[in-house]
Amino acid sequence: MDDRLTGCEERIAHLERVAEDLSDLTRAQAARIATLERQVAALMAREAERAADTGGAVVLGDERPPHW
Repeated sequence: MDDRLTGCEERIAHLERVAEDLSDLTRAQAARIATLERQVAALMAREAERAADTGGAVVLGDERPPHW
């Protein structure tokens, strides 16, 4: 009976550690996602400004320059 109880306690301790590790990982990922979301928003704003400055024209890579 004592061995079963010790085994259960060991498994519980292991599972608690895994839960803490996963919680830490989730917290770190949430912080990284928030940073990436801010960066994407800044890039979107910068691109919107650039598009507004160029009159919304789309530059295509296969177009000939206007002087040809």
